[in-house]
Amino acid sequence: YFRGLSISPSLASTPTLHNSNLYPSPPGPNLYASALQFARHSFITLRVEDYHANHMAFTLDQLDHLVLTVANIDATVDFYTEVLGMDLVNFEGRKALTFGVQKINLHQRGHEVNPKAAHPTPGSSDLCFITTTPLKEVLEYLASQRVHIEEGPVERTGTLGKILSVYLRDPDRNLIEISNYL
Repeated sequence: YFRGLSISPSLASTPTLHNSNLYPSPPGPNLYASALQFARHSFITLRVEDYHANHMAFTLDQLDHLVLTVANIDATVDFYTEVLGMDLVNFEGRKALTFGVQKINLHQRGHEVNPKAAHPTPGSSDLCFITTTPLKEVLEYLASQRVHIEEGPVERTGTLGKILSVYLRDPDRNLIEISNYL
């Protein structure tokens, strides 16, 4: 969470923020101490000259939702609810999938809601989902659901650090990554 972040060069030449301070809420009252306290545990380095609140007209806080254009909304809903455990939400005559505080709106190919992406295309997404369920249990469950594992487990890098991931495909052939932080 970078709103108003400006770290004095006297505190650190290359201050670093630990990403867990970015979500879901701003760091504690002493931003400088928070940044320096977690400097050793982060992979994001903010140099003082790279960022200052006065350089931005606004700051982004979080991703509210994303949109998947799909060939068949019912098949997509079945996969994401039955295989990935998401919840179906109906709103304004449309469908979306939710998990935690995240939302994926679904657009039927050829019937997208305006405004829309320049080239809405089923199967063009690559999504990574984090779970605290051990990946071994995830793999056992996916095998019981007869879901083909495209690749993994393999080590990758997520927003907050190293992750262990498995890859599979949804009905539109979007690449779905399911991961544990290491």
